[in-house]
Amino acid sequence: MAPGKIEDSAQTNAASTNTSGHLNPSYPDGQWTPETVLSTLPTRPATNSSSPLPFFHLLERLKTTKREGWRRFGIHHGESIGDHMYRMSIITLLCPPTLAAKLDISKCTRMALVHDMAEALVGDITPVDGVSKGEKSRREAESMEFLCGGLLGKVHEGSGQAEGIRGLWQEYEDGETAESVFVHDVDKMELLLQMMEYERSRQGKLDLGEFAWVAKRIVLPEVQAWASELLEERKEFWARLGKADGSDTSGETDAGQVESAGLSDERRRQQDEYYGNGHAKSNGAAETNV
Repeated sequence: MAPGKIEDSAQTNAASTNTSGHLNPSYPDGQWTPETVLSTLPTRPATNSSSPLPFFHLLERLKTTKREGWRRFGIHHGESIGDHMYRMSIITLLCPPTLAAKLDISKCTRMALVHDMAEALVGDITPVDGVSKGEKSRREAESMEFLCGGLLGKVHEGSGQAEGIRGLWQEYEDGETAESVFVHDVDKMELLLQMMEYERSRQGKLDLGEFAWVAKRIVLPEVQAWASELLEERKEFWARLGKADGSDTSGETDAGQVESAGLSDERRRQQDEYYGNGHAKSNGAAETNV
């Protein structure tokens, strides 16, 4: 199979294999385009159509393409990109009232639903895949241009719907508004939840403590409180098994203080770059009034 595409993206009702939804990000910077993936699809979506059906069909890839970070730990049939975005969207609806009063929660929910939409073509690129942050952003921007222009450009023309989706995605990428900062935090919180759920489902035989480090990149105190509660829950889980709470994190459970201990300097640099909030400052916080 040609490199740089999502290989063997399993259909919803088909049996999975260990390569289902697998991303092989081997194209050098600047050489990947949406055509890299589109040219391999069994049914190519029609462009410049007044019908949204081609777009609807392509969205299925978000349901079948897996989140890549877990594969390094042998989790081959884990959550999909769509799974991740769905729970994020629900989390935004439970925003603490003190924070919700300062935000447009409806926008946050919509942003959570579209923030990884480009991954229908790009796949889930992780910090260790060897794709630079700038190249990842370029690929995703070109994919969104195809999705919102090529597939949705003539759908309900003049309604602003396609432009609205593209704008929400860009706002998340820029990470400069209060809503985007919250959704970036929710993105990290959802990862932490999934981390612990995989550990718990495997009854402590799998340590995913490497991912706990992202808690320190959470900006807002309200989301930090959720993360702190989760890390304390995780610590108690490992204690019940008579083990330390993850070999890759310290004993701190405060989301603002947790440190990485067991990661190489290069892995720490990769994660620090990847998990920043858009054009955030070095401490992970975009300037915001929240």
